[in-house]
Amino acid sequence: LLETSPGVAEVTFVEKEPAERHTIVSWEQKNSCVLPEDLKNFYLMTDGFQMTWSVKTDDTPMPLGSMVINSVSNLCRLGGSSVYSLPNAPTLADLEDDTDEEGSNGDKPEKPHFDSRSLIFELDPCNGNGKVCLVYKHAEPVVSPDTEIWFLDRALYWHFLTKTFTAYYRLLITHLGLPQWQYAFTSYGVSPQAKQWFNMYKPITINTALLSEEADSFVNKLDPNKVFKSKNKTPVLKKKPPSQPAGSQKSPMSMTSAKTSSLAGNSSRK
Repeated sequence: LLETSPGVAEVTFVEKEPAERHTIVSWEQKNSCVLPEDLKNFYLMTDGFQMTWSVKTDDTPMPLGSMVINSVSNLCRLGGSSVYSLPNAPTLADLEDDTDEEGSNGDKPEKPHFDSRSLIFELDPCNGNGKVCLVYKHAEPVVSPDTEIWFLDRALYWHFLTKTFTAYYRLLITHLGLPQWQYAFTSYGVSPQAKQWFNMYKPITINTALLSEEADSFVNKLDPNKVFKSKNKTPVLKKKPPSQPAGSQKSPMSMTSAKTSSLAGNSSRK
């Protein structure tokens, strides 16, 4: 699908070996929790996932799409360590604000916590646009096996994505790894620049409201076939004027000399 899209170049898939079962068991023992069954089966098939693709502008590839799922060894916990290596340095747990709790609202799930009430592990760094996380929301007094997938944006606000890893994996594939696609599940949506890429490649997603236009907004309608059309123009050959016979061509010098000789002849007659 990607390779046949206009302008898409350098689709790269990194093949990874399956994770060893003892590696998964060691991770579970270290973090005192059990991986969900669908994620565990995924790691037993491939230890992580990485696929990137570029678009060609002016014959120069530009990285655009990125789909990443961290390996078992890179499935690191968030919120447990301090931001700086100082004795009293702040941690993410210090950002907890119980007044912003949405658990009392029936139509929204309870948000994760950075403190000991939840266990949070990074699945995808999202190229610095945020973090997709595997969340154990109930870690006290014992860790509940129930997990969810959440998106943590750059402002450290939480946004619910899916209840299972399998459902998230489908979202990742159907959105083609487009930049900032996770922000389609936030209240403020993707940036105007990212929306341009969405309009061009139209990911296979049921979230059609993302592509709808508000009355006070303007988004250029780009045609990928025209955007990535080669700019090399065929040189236009200039036609040479038809050559005149040698006898009919008279140079300015010959005409001047003829006029001079005729004037000399007239003066001698006089």
